[in-house]
Amino acid sequence: MKKITVLLAEDHMIVREGLRALLKLESDIEVIGEAENGRQAVSLTGRLHPDVLVMDIAMPLLNGLEAARQILRTASPPKVLILSAHSDDPYVRQVIALGASGFLIKQTAAHNLSEAIRQVFAGNQYFSPAVSRRLTKEPISLRPRRGSLPTQPVHLLSSREMEILQLIAEGKANKESAGLLSISIKTVEKHRQTLMEKLNIHDTAGLTRYAIAAGVIESSVQVTIV
Repeated sequence: MKKITVLLAEDHMIVREGLRALLKLESDIEVIGEAENGRQAVSLTGRLHPDVLVMDIAMPLLNGLEAARQILRTASPPKVLILSAHSDDPYVRQVIALGASGFLIKQTAAHNLSEAIRQVFAGNQYFSPAVSRRLTKEPISLRPRRGSLPTQPVHLLSSREMEILQLIAEGKANKESAGLLSISIKTVEKHRQTLMEKLNIHDTAGLTRYAIAAGVIESSVQVTIV
């Protein structure tokens, strides 16, 4: 019997090891790779072609939602199961809008992970029980609430602009961002100016607040505002 192949994308090694240990107990599931940031997840997915990608939202360099967005645009994408420490509506809303197959709260992952992988591999959707109950009781709207900051910047920004926005929110200087993305400093500055114009936000602190509110980075991630 062919095993379900899985790629784990989680930046905390101890969490990643725990997930791998859990899945090692399952006879029908095989972990074939691990990524510690979003950019690595995109690269490994293209190289290893897993059946299911288990992706944390709060990933350095490229967050899990943007990495999933890029992966799901490819010709034969895997099923994507999103992990998060938070189950707030904005995060669930973005997962649904992206076309990911499921959303799993980290606190319940130990009990639900293997079943979630089997369900999404079979073509079904899977949400943590608490999220599923909310969806059944009152479906989460894909529209942001009036007066709130946008929760789906993917509709406004290109993939490169999303990467720049995250690096700004993580406190990276233009030179460092240029090195990480293998582009020139002038190109970084151009993307930075463009996203400021698109969002009508013209300072680093404002962009950082936007990134947190929009789910580009989680509020628990420590950032440096310069």
